[in-house]
Amino acid sequence: MNISGNTFLISGGGSGLGAACVRRLVANGANAVIADVNRTAGESLAAELGAPARFALTDVTDEISVRDAVTLAERTFGGLHGSIQCAGIAVAEKVHGKEGPNALTTFAKTIQINLVGTYNVIRYASAAMMRGVPTNSGERGVIVSTASVAAFDGQIGQAAYAASKGAIVSMTLPLAREFARHGIRVLAVAPGLFDTPLLAALPEPARQSLAQQVPFPPRLGRPDEFAALVCHCIENEMLNGEVIRLDGALRMAAK
Repeated sequence: MNISGNTFLISGGGSGLGAACVRRLVANGANAVIADVNRTAGESLAAELGAPARFALTDVTDEISVRDAVTLAERTFGGLHGSIQCAGIAVAEKVHGKEGPNALTTFAKTIQINLVGTYNVIRYASAAMMRGVPTNSGERGVIVSTASVAAFDGQIGQAAYAASKGAIVSMTLPLAREFARHGIRVLAVAPGLFDTPLLAALPEPARQSLAQQVPFPPRLGRPDEFAALVCHCIENEMLNGEVIRLDGALRMAAK
């Protein structure tokens, strides 16, 4: 799938990994729909990038919201050729607190946003791709979701987060198999420790401590490195049904 001249929807595109994807895609000649719940961040990025970018106020857990973002892509740019799912939350909470089992709400919210939200975007985005004209090789679109190394080696307190990301890993191959007859590829990237707004809020000593856990390079990943891999996933037609770790050989300890 060529990047230049094609249109991509990026959920969570207003900041962090999503914003890096938006910037790199537009820099490579794509149109981008920034689907984000943060209006200020999304509109600011769209204004910065100009005509190739549009902002759609989007709650990934809301059907109408996601449908409207996809419709915006089709009406504005004439179609949709790919979607990158970056919207999500990371909440650390043990199953049991000092007063017994913690409330179910944190677990349910994490699953709803990270997993159900990802699935919701995929189902509407893939429907739009199916309506598109295939390339000479029969390709109509590319879907890239954001998993996490926590899907494989989640830490204590990450039960909800690991469950949500593990499910994204697990559904990648079934979706790739289902969408193959439509010429749509499905992948996921599982990043390790990346320098996103989530980690930016930590004190510098804590950031340095996390960075030193990465075997090589011993630093936090850069969002643009994530975006570079996403772009390669889009361009390499043989990549399909795979989850790619992007972590500097990191394997998370129990805590």
